[in-house]
Amino acid sequence: MGAGLFSGSSPFPVGPTSSGEPKRSSPAAPTIGSKPSSWPAAGGRSAAELYRRDGGWKIRAVGQGYASGLAGLATDYGVVVESEPVATPALLPTQGRRDSRSSGPVVDLSKVERLAPGLLPPARQAGKALADRDIANQRAAVYLILDHDWHMEELYESFAVQAFAERVLALSATLDDDGTVPVVFSSGREPFLEEIRLDNYRGRIGQLHTQVDWGWGNVADAMRRAVGHYQESGAADPAFIVTQVGDEPWDKAEVRSLLQNTASLGVFWLFVGFGRGKLAFYKNLNASASATFTNVAFYDASKNPGSVPDERFYAGLVDAFATWLRH
Repeated sequence: MGAGLFSGSSPFPVGPTSSGEPKRSSPAAPTIGSKPSSWPAAGGRSAAELYRRDGGWKIRAVGQGYASGLAGLATDYGVVVESEPVATPALLPTQGRRDSRSSGPVVDLSKVERLAPGLLPPARQAGKALADRDIANQRAAVYLILDHDWHMEELYESFAVQAFAERVLALSATLDDDGTVPVVFSSGREPFLEEIRLDNYRGRIGQLHTQVDWGWGNVADAMRRAVGHYQESGAADPAFIVTQVGDEPWDKAEVRSLLQNTASLGVFWLFVGFGRGKLAFYKNLNASASATFTNVAFYDASKNPGSVPDERFYAGLVDAFATWLRH
């Protein structure tokens, strides 16, 4: 990579670390599911969750869909599901580096079929979104940063974050066929780096986040960790870093500085907003003509991204990325 803020050896370790002792993980009670006609198509969906807290039973609305279908929902509640044979998927165009019009071999989704058949439908939809924007031949190293602030606790417990991560993994399968997405949790302490793969994605976010302390997320540290990992990997393809945010950062000046200093490193930042907090900072990053970031975009996925149909969800994820690649 070219010289810049992160040139030379990276100051960020690339191996998994733990920011705190594992936290308790109470078994969830069964969900009661239904599928109103107004809901988008989904293989599995949780309508409400019955749980026990402070000695009493409570119920809350969830409305959460699963990209991996009923198998993903069942797995999150401790059920072991065996993969069923599925029809051989259509081949998607492979990805070139920067030239979206380059021709070459095709990416075979048989790896997804073999290891994660539940992700085939979203992977196909992600591939279609890329093809519709003439970047079907693009390759990229996909990263995922997850907000682990206190206000995100309910969204982790309801598996909304798990479902979101599954959809990002499906997108990764069409951009980088290694079947792995590095995941960085942004918490009050040192960022926690791990990965989600096609062969371990079911319930993976729930397993990992219990090892991370809750707190006020330090998104700048998590961003640095992702860039450090990317540079250490020696990847030649650009990095597409999907950064889920649920509230405004406390280190705004530092975030702006990082965005400026990574513009020349082949790093594209997509901030995806969902949660309960304020998101004006991210929405307005490019609002001023005098302070635009060419490698940054924001997508508001609503408070429940699981309710957003795949076609609209992936359009929101790749629209600005495609524009960036063409410039």
